Formats: sequence, structure tokens, C-alpha cells
Amino acid sequence: MARIGVISISDGRDYVQKDIGDFITGYEDALVAALESAGHQVVRGGAQVTSNTVATAVAREVAAQRVDLTVLHYAVWAFPHFTMQVADATPGPLLLLSTIDPAQPGMVGMLAAGGALDQIGRRHTRLWGEAADGDLIAAIGVRAAAAAAAAGLRGSTFGRIGGRPMGMYTAVANTDQWQRQFGVDVEEIDQYEIVRRADLADAAEKRRGREWLEANANVHYDGKKLTPELLERQVGSYLAMRSLIDEWHLDFSGIKGQPELTQYFATMDIAEAFLNDPYDWNGPKETHVCATEADMDGALTMQLLKSVSRTPVLFADVRHYHADRDVWDLCNSGQHATWFAARSDDPAVNLARVHLFPEVFFFPAGGASVQHIAAPGEMTLARLTRLDGDYRMQLMHGEFVEFDDATNTEMMARSTPEWPHAWARIDAPASTFLSRFGANHIHAVPGDRRAELRAVCEELGVTLDEFAGESDA
Repeated sequence: MARIGVISISDGRDYVQKDIGDFITGYEDALVAALESAGHQVVRGGAQVTSNTVATAVAREVAAQRVDLTVLHYAVWAFPHFTMQVADATPGPLLLLSTIDPAQPGMVGMLAAGGALDQIGRRHTRLWGEAADGDLIAAIGVRAAAAAAAAGLRGSTFGRIGGRPMGMYTAVANTDQWQRQFGVDVEEIDQYEIVRRADLADAAEKRRGREWLEANANVHYDGKKLTPELLERQVGSYLAMRSLIDEWHLDFSGIKGQPELTQYFATMDIAEAFLNDPYDWNGPKETHVCATEADMDGALTMQLLKSVSRTPVLFADVRHYHADRDVWDLCNSGQHATWFAARSDDPAVNLARVHLFPEVFFFPAGGASVQHIAAPGEMTLARLTRLDGDYRMQLMHGEFVEFDDATNTEMMARSTPEWPHAWARIDAPASTFLSRFGANHIHAVPGDRRAELRAVCEELGVTLDEFAGESDA
């Protein structure tokens, strides 16, 4: 969860503070307890702000703890210039929170402070209510999660393995713009490093990975495009990426793959799927966002989605719209993390629904595609795209749905049955989506994360382009 600072702003008159100090403490105690019960780590200001010197000292003290969000707490009338001084010493996002107890004019204090911040153009958020209100604590959590996601990008490094894939403009971003707007550096790494390191990877480890896949997933060898040797080569590619990530300290990455690796070495489906999974044959692990086709904006979107959802993130092409069922086929080679097959914490449960098929004619080097149908449930779908050079977050709500085996087989046969599929129903007309969506790739996480992503857009200065409305069906 997030790291939240709490600073109570008070009255600057000694004789008033003497009578209201305990009142403020009671409300602050309740707020801190509620935030901690929700799983957040709280950094509490060492004193109530009652003077200009205390304002600066307390703000610096809290900021030094590298909080994601600072909550300025108003239980009483508070001198507005204290807020201005706290804000000046606070580099991160601010949330102004007022109690609603009429015994003291906390709301008046918040409004006066908020108006002063407006006058100097300091962006902030305002909330009000009682700490016992679960919706209020959840709303604070949303803002904190968004702040953490945005701040988490700054100082991070994206590893781009290879260059632009197959002429895709939407997969390549301006590295200067990334550094300026998001604080992300881009490390360029040649694809040959995957080939070289895969060959040097420990033979016993490659064999162990292959055997784990054979024991837990459904492997369909054909003796040509998929053999044990090719599967071990793909496992070696995964190990090569793990070593690159560790050596270069990569926070997220993307692999070009096509056409060189897929034509002459092996597909990257195993590497991409298991980098995005929360496990491999060695047990649980931290997911590492890796986008196929070295899709920079896709990887950036996925990194934000991972931060706000704390789950793996789906990557897919928008392959086809089944108008008769009002369902989109989200499908892209082996990029879907196997976790989406059942969304279980037990990899064996997920892999029981995963098939490793010989790759199709697009990829003559062969290897396994990682095929499954994504489990049903509520989903948030999003993508950072650029309009005339400026970033926008294209955001929508929907669900993954399921069908019987015969229907699944018939629908998959219309596209590429060897690849993974997610049957997505989106809360927007197909005509709206196809007219406005700015890429062929889309990304998704379970649940409704639109509130967090709206707040992320505010933090990053990204335009929100939200799709909504009744379906065409």
C-alpha cells in the first residue's frame, strides 16, 4: 500500500491552541488509525502546525520520509499561510482533508487554505468527512496509489531490447519526452544479447524450466516448430532477460522480437509471458513488466497499471470484434501472462489451462506460443497514446467473459487459435472505440481501477480520454 504523510494545521494564537490541541489530536488519531487499518504506512508530523517555523520544520520532516502523498488535516480554523509554508517545503502531491464536525470550523480552514493554494497555482485535492467513513479512507487511498504510481516512474529505467518493430510508430516514444515528463531513462540493448546469454545460460536450469512446463502446462510438441530443444532455447531467453534486468537494473522492458528473433532464433513468448507472471519454476517472484514488440507506450501503461492494481497486467492486440456477441478478441502471440488463465495464486492452477502450441507461420524460427483463454471478471482497460505529440490516457471499463468449449473453439478459429485470447466486453460502442483508439495494443487489469488512473493522469499532466456509453449490441 501507499506511504502517507499526515500534518495537522492549526490556529496560530497560543491562547486558542491551548483549548483546541486535544480536539485536533483526537481527530488526527482516528485518521491515522483508519489509514493504518486500510494497510497504509503513515508518517505523522511531529507537531501540530502553530507557527511559520513549525510549518516548515514539520513539512521537511515528513517530506524526508519520502511519502507518496501528504495529507494536510484541518479539524479547526487554521492560519492559511501555514499551509502555504508547508506546501512550499513539500515537493510531492497534497491532499487537503477537513473534518465535518461543526464544533470547530475545520471546513473553513480547508477552504481558506485551498483558495490560497489556488492563487499560486499549486495543484491539490480536497476531501472532507469522518475517519470512520470507509469511503473517505478509500478515496484517500486512491489518491495515494495514484501518487505512488506517478512518483514510481521517476528515476526508473526502461530497457528497450532492439529497435522499432515492423514499422510501428505507436511502439516508439521520444526518450527526451519520457525523461522530461515522467523521469524515465531508456537503456538501449541489442537483441543479440538475448541470443548470446541464452546460449550461455545454465543447461540444468534450462532443462528444469522445460520439465516444469511439461509437468504443469499442456505442451504440444510437433517435432518441427516445437521440440524440447526449442522450448529450452525459449527458457534460456527468459533467463537471458532476467540477467539483463539484474545487470542493467531495469525497472521494466520491451523486446522487439520481430522479425529477427522470430525468424532466426525463437519466439519470445515464453520470456514475455513469464516475465509478466508472479512466478516461475523457482517459485513466487516480483512481476517484471515486459512488452512485446518493444512497445514503449505499452510498457509505460503496464507499469502504471501494475502499480495501481498490484497484479500482473495483460498485453494484447485488439484483434477482432465479434459483433454478434458484442465481444472483442484481445489476442497477441504469447504475451498474455499465464496468470490470467485462472488468476490464481497457484501457478499449477493457471498452467493447467495453458497450452504450449507450435508457433504459426508468422514465426518461422519456431518455439512455443503460450495459449489460454483469460478467466472472466470485471476489468479496467487502458492505453497511453499520443495525439499530436501529447500523451493521453485512453481509459475504459469492461469485463472478460467466458463461453462454452464449442463456442471458444469456433471463435478462436476465426483468428489464430494457437495464441491466447481474452473475450472482452467494453462499456463503449465499437464505433467509438475504432474511431478514437490510438493504437493496436491494449492493456488490462482486474477490477475497476478508473479512479486511480484518473488521478494518475492529474499527477502526470496527461489528458484523460475516457470511453463510456452503452454497447452497440
